[in-house]
Amino acid sequence: MIPPLDGLSVIEGSAFVAAPSGGMTLAQLGADVIRFDQIGGGLDYHRWPLAESGDSIYWAGLNKGKRSLAVDLRSPEARELLTSLIVESGTFLTNFPARGWLSYDTLAASRPDLVMLAITGNRDGSTALDYTVNCAVGYPLATGPVDTAHPVNSVLPAWDLVCGQTAALGILAADRQRLRHGIGASMTLALSDVALAAVSALGHVGEAQINGTERARYGNELYGAYGTIFGCADGVQIYAVAISPKQWDSLLTATNSHGAVAAVATDAGLDFADEGDRFAARDKITAVISPWIAERSIDQVASRFDELGVCWGRYQTFLELVANDPRCSTQSELFREVEQPGIGTYLAPGSPLAFDGLLAVEPLPAPRLGQHTEQILAEGLGLSTAEIAQLVDRGVVAT
Repeated sequence: MIPPLDGLSVIEGSAFVAAPSGGMTLAQLGADVIRFDQIGGGLDYHRWPLAESGDSIYWAGLNKGKRSLAVDLRSPEARELLTSLIVESGTFLTNFPARGWLSYDTLAASRPDLVMLAITGNRDGSTALDYTVNCAVGYPLATGPVDTAHPVNSVLPAWDLVCGQTAALGILAADRQRLRHGIGASMTLALSDVALAAVSALGHVGEAQINGTERARYGNELYGAYGTIFGCADGVQIYAVAISPKQWDSLLTATNSHGAVAAVATDAGLDFADEGDRFAARDKITAVISPWIAERSIDQVASRFDELGVCWGRYQTFLELVANDPRCSTQSELFREVEQPGIGTYLAPGSPLAFDGLLAVEPLPAPRLGQHTEQILAEGLGLSTAEIAQLVDRGVVAT
């Protein structure tokens, strides 16, 4: 198929997760994303996890399908080259400080319809990371065992990832506006604003402001509905959820629990057609359901649950995910085996957006640092081989 973002050119100046993931999202839909980095690599070039070679699997994972330009960012000549590339491209995504030569006003002076999105930590421009934002929005104090008072941070940098997707959406929205009206856009996106918007959308701000109540810790219980951990006879743990009426009925049917659970509801004076009542009696419900699961192996439970449409999932490590889950394999349309220089062959996904069930763009490896420097300068700025060689000799760029 013709990639949906074919023809969109984006220059990316970035580090860490939010901006790189936004650029990768666009690249996986067919945009030509050129990431520029300091010669030798930026702040995130050697971030863990690393392959035995010392190459960053992390960096490779966030830069699949991009082209790489290596420059000396301290060089005025390199900055002039980057300015020319941004002006030629017309679209710029960054989480570097958007001031001086990287300010919108400076760049737009040569490209009035420039679309630029600058990611910041806080709206005022001050520094913040996913981990400093997350600690302030309430989740670490509502996560974890019921009987602990200590914060429990998430291993997943969720706000960075959501920020990256929001950045990609912002680029596309501004590009559409440019196509329709011929105008550019200067956008800022604060990581903390992304988190605050999500916390509000999920009702936590309203709960605190309107009800004046503090969200308690409920461990692994699903707040306001029924969902919890169960252990199978062979030690495998699963999570089963029943939010909709169909899910609730399927879970009770699969575990032969309709009668016993109905008795629990009658004794407690509750109506389990209401998910709030199910949450209130969650411990008693689990006491009824869990023995059926505990007496059976994971294969027996899985067969029965899948047959009856129970909503459930299996706890597994990263190693188990790669070894056993067909969704994380070449059996899935999402993944391909990709040869990543310096790392080896491993599973790499394309865009999770499926177009008629297919990938928009075949997964590609991340570039080697500076892999496309000569190509970008020749095609994008029309420099000759001799001119590029002189830039390399002066240390302005690297190939």
